[in-house]
Formats: sequence, C-alpha cells, structure tokens
Amino acid sequence: FVGAQPEHMVQQFVDSLLPTETESVLSQLLAEGTEGSFRAALEIEPGNEDAIVGLAELLVARGENEQALQFLARIPETDRTRHVAALARTHLTPDDDHDATLTALLDSVKSDEEARQQFVDILELMGPHDPRTAAYRKKLTARLF
Repeated sequence: FVGAQPEHMVQQFVDSLLPTETESVLSQLLAEGTEGSFRAALEIEPGNEDAIVGLAELLVARGENEQALQFLARIPETDRTRHVAALARTHLTPDDDHDATLTALLDSVKSDEEARQQFVDILELMGPHDPRTAAYRKKLTARLF
C-alpha cells in the first residue's frame, strides 16, 4: 500500500488473496488423490491439469492406457503429461534398463513412425538426468537426418 488505506480497502485486498470456496474444494479433492475425487474435481473444473494427470496416472497403473491418453489429450502437453503418456503408450516402467530395446528400435526409426514414437517415449521415461538419454538422442538424430 502507498499511504494509509481505509479498513474496507485493506479487508478487500486480504479477501482477494484468500482461496475461494471452489478453490478450497478443488484443493481438498486433489489432496485426497482417489479416482472418485479426481473425477469430482473434473466436474468442477474440466480442464484442471492436476486432476487429469492424477487420474491418468491411476488409469495407467490399472492398465487402462487408452482412457488415460484420452484424458491427457484434453490439456496442453507439458513435461508431466508427456511422461504419463509415455508410460501409457509403452507399458514400461521408468526404472527398466532400456538399452536393448532402444538399440533394436534404432534401425527402424527412420521408416516406422510407431518405432520412432516408442523410441522417444522410452527416452522420456529415462529422463534428462539419465546419462544415456543424450547419447541416444544423438543416435536418433543421426538416423533421421
């Protein structure tokens, strides 16, 4: 504030910082972390990224990968959505050793779109901190161009 303000102006400012009732309900539903709570949150706010990603993770864990991908398609792609989508498409776990699979896919990535997508998905699961990721990205680029 610049200068003295009347009490109602200060109260109005403080009230604008507090979460609304809807935001509080959404927060509680997301914190619960169950399929039902995520679906309830989506009824309140259909584009809520946290609810969609959380629900997609639960669906992938149950093997309902196509439904998870349909939910993820509702929102813009982010690091979180790419990771969950990669899990849904590959049916792999992030901590698998992927060297043999990547090496086998490398020969077909140029001509086979499905192989290329699987290659990229595996790199997504490995993550940027895996020292092999950069090397495999270079190999992919060399094969494609």
